[in-house]
Amino acid sequence: MSDKYNVTIGGGDLMSYFSDGNNVCWFLEPELGSAIRRLHGVVGNAVTDDRNIVVGTGSSQLFQALLYAFTTPGGPEPVSVVSSAPYYSAYAEVVSFLRSELYKWEGDAYKFNKKGAYIEVVNSPNNPDGTLREAVVMNRTGNGNGKLIYDFAYYWPQFTAITGAADYDNMLFTISKCTGHAGSRIGWALVKDKDIAKKMIEYITISSIGVSKESQFRAAKIIEVVCNGIQNVGSVKSENFFEYGRKLLSKRWQKLSETIQNSRYLILSKYPQEHCLFSGKLVETLSAYAWLESKDDTKDCNEFLRGLKIIGKSGKICGAHQKFARVNLMCREEEFNQFIERLSATKDKGVINGH
Repeated sequence: MSDKYNVTIGGGDLMSYFSDGNNVCWFLEPELGSAIRRLHGVVGNAVTDDRNIVVGTGSSQLFQALLYAFTTPGGPEPVSVVSSAPYYSAYAEVVSFLRSELYKWEGDAYKFNKKGAYIEVVNSPNNPDGTLREAVVMNRTGNGNGKLIYDFAYYWPQFTAITGAADYDNMLFTISKCTGHAGSRIGWALVKDKDIAKKMIEYITISSIGVSKESQFRAAKIIEVVCNGIQNVGSVKSENFFEYGRKLLSKRWQKLSETIQNSRYLILSKYPQEHCLFSGKLVETLSAYAWLESKDDTKDCNEFLRGLKIIGKSGKICGAHQKFARVNLMCREEEFNQFIERLSATKDKGVINGH
């Protein structure tokens, strides 16, 4: 469908730092802001009313901007940042990288027992294991001094059931997981508190003086085409992008499940079915990643995969046991087929059922 969302940018276009001086996020292109609100309205996965849209260089920059907004001007002690294990490994890397006096990484939210301020990151569906998540610390300890960041990178219909429009104060999304255009480096935050949004914009202004307009222009066009396909805008009926993605992931998960069933060494996670408001059907989670488990607790799952010439991510860096490993399923078809072929090398070595 690339002919439908080609863009042309003139050499003299988009030259200014500024996009909309009347907007809180002055570097947000109006076309992208409108496209984002339309997309969430069509999919039904997030509330955009009474929300400020802050665009960033991917959701990674926006995560950093929220950390800054929540902890500035700072206090006597750095604010603890936690997330439920297994967690996205980059959270720990980002929080710890600058050794900031504003915040510090404290690991697994289930093990956090300190009093006082904290920031909890809720990633749902979760990277790496694909599970649906809720906030943990407040419900477990009663500590009401926390700020919450909801990372909804994978809350799109190709990955999971859309069970309702998420309605939280600080929500992160990214086009890299919505449509796969990771190289454009476009993410956005839906932020209820205008003052928090202003602090985020201050961080982005200092770190990068805004966000690439060319990327915003392209992202707006891509989102427009996706929405048109869902709503059947135009003379020719377009295929629903998210249904296409779900069909593709469903085939991959089926192949993977069949392969793992013939391995004595590995277990593959399974997920419950839920009613999806977007499709109107009962669907199961089709995670972007395979969260594999070694049956032998003493074995390093990632090292086992390396022996098969499969590159994964160890569960250890996600706050989990070494018997787990994450493998990316969002690759090109030929790469996925090679992955299945190499994983099939364990077929003749016994059978283990999934859990």
